[in-house]
Amino acid sequence: MSLLVFGRTGQLALALQKIAQDATFLGREGADLSSPTTCIEAIHAARPSAVINAAAYTAVDRAEEEEALAHIINGDAPGAMAQTCAELDIPFLHVSTDYVFDGSGTRPWQPGDEIAPLNAYGRSKAAGEAAVRAAGGHHAILRTSWVFSATGSNFVTTMLRLSETRDALNVVDDQFGGPTPVLAIAEALLQMAGAMVAGQGGGTYHLAGHPATSWKCFARETFSCAKRAVDVTGIPTSDYPTPARRPFNSRLDCTILETDFGITPPDWRPALQDIMKELT
Repeated sequence: MSLLVFGRTGQLALALQKIAQDATFLGREGADLSSPTTCIEAIHAARPSAVINAAAYTAVDRAEEEEALAHIINGDAPGAMAQTCAELDIPFLHVSTDYVFDGSGTRPWQPGDEIAPLNAYGRSKAAGEAAVRAAGGHHAILRTSWVFSATGSNFVTTMLRLSETRDALNVVDDQFGGPTPVLAIAEALLQMAGAMVAGQGGGTYHLAGHPATSWKCFARETFSCAKRAVDVTGIPTSDYPTPARRPFNSRLDCTILETDFGITPPDWRPALQDIMKELT
């Protein structure tokens, strides 16, 4: 299977590089998602067996001021990729987010639930999902949440950085979700791509780590694994205002992914321990 991946330096693209070394990875110089035409040209030039979009605009708070740019990168560019793949009869896999939901309730969100994003980033990702579906090709949209790894900027690396100069932190305790190790996402995408090349699967899916937890508890587990003495106090979201609103409930139901592809949600706690071996 020849695989074309949009993205090269983000945490998901780096994870894919570890397990799909024969794939072609395109950074901004190879395909600038702020110029969707370059994405179309890249797919035509490569003519791969499958395409994965592992690139995105991910600056959630900055997107409140740059929504037009976020919409191009997260909405227009995936739409152009999906349309091109549909025309060439190539499976297309696109990564989305729990932020397309409004975060109400407490039950895990199912792929078919109504979306209602709370912020500009979520709206841009919802636009990308709609564009991928509208292209009409063989596609898979994989929503995930609370992604973490040993690379890049994510909750785990941020907590460790803060702990270098602080022995006490206030962390939000009323937002709940499933931390998802990026390697699990990369492995899932490769398995899905192989199945889709064989004509199987397709549609909208969820992948999130289990068990669900709060940011406060995730922080405490992070410091425990890192063997760092940091006092973590839980606070409500209202005490930590940000430019972009965050959903309170980011739990995701992964049943359909397991049914279609045999992929089970990862336990994030062993993955966190493995990541600490890289970081500490």
